[in-house]
Amino acid sequence: MSDAEPTRAVSVVILKGGVGKSTISMNLARQLTERGRVLFADLDPNGHATNGLGFGDAYRDDLTLGDVILDQGDATAGDLIVETPFGFDLLPSSNTLEDVEKDLAGALQGSARVKTKIVDPLLGERYDYIVFDCPAYPGMLNNNALVATQNVIIPLEPGSSSIGGYKRTMDRLIKPAREYIDIEVLALVPNKLRERIDQRTEDRELLENLNTAEATQGKIPNFARITSAEFDAIDDGEMKPPKPGVRYSAALSKSLKAHQPLLDYDPENSQVENFEELASIVANGGVER
Repeated sequence: MSDAEPTRAVSVVILKGGVGKSTISMNLARQLTERGRVLFADLDPNGHATNGLGFGDAYRDDLTLGDVILDQGDATAGDLIVETPFGFDLLPSSNTLEDVEKDLAGALQGSARVKTKIVDPLLGERYDYIVFDCPAYPGMLNNNALVATQNVIIPLEPGSSSIGGYKRTMDRLIKPAREYIDIEVLALVPNKLRERIDQRTEDRELLENLNTAEATQGKIPNFARITSAEFDAIDDGEMKPPKPGVRYSAALSKSLKAHQPLLDYDPENSQVENFEELASIVANGGVER
């Protein structure tokens, strides 16, 4: 890892299921391995990422992440970590994390457990980067992730339900947390795009809204950046419509079935460059034009 790149933890989060959050976080962790030591922490009780990487046995272990977060017994996060073939380590999820929500609600410093149990002892000592895959609902696990990382990446897919999920994430998660701690939105990631943007499609609507709104345009990765002038040129037929964003890809779906990140399953795939830029965004602390 370069001395110019500080250690950093990041949460991949949106209060909406089915947006591709686990896919984004898993492939982000993989690309970060090119820059330093990486821990991928699955904080979602559903365990999609843990099982998707082929670690279903770890998901069902007797010793769980819930035990560590709730301080039950002598186990530490380091005791649970497993090596993967992909250059990063995995802190696996467990279905017992569902019980953590209600148990943390009344706990002393309940929102700081992930910070004190995972990030503080591991970031900078054992790992340069920690990527958290977070639940798709509000609660103590997401609150813990925000307190622990103070950096978020928010994936979005076309359609009103995803935009609603983004608004819920900002209103119910990010804004309340900002009353107590600094939260940096590192990037908004248009995901699962597949339609043309020279027509009034949902893809076009999502990209145009994100790229033209003052509050969001600086958070859009370059692989999804289209200026107002470029939209005009596309509409006038003066510019060939690009294919921005993380595209819907059969290879991405197949890589999950093969229990591999995209870089390992199909290293020549064009979408690998997008995940590499996300890794750069995390390493640099934001989007760079």
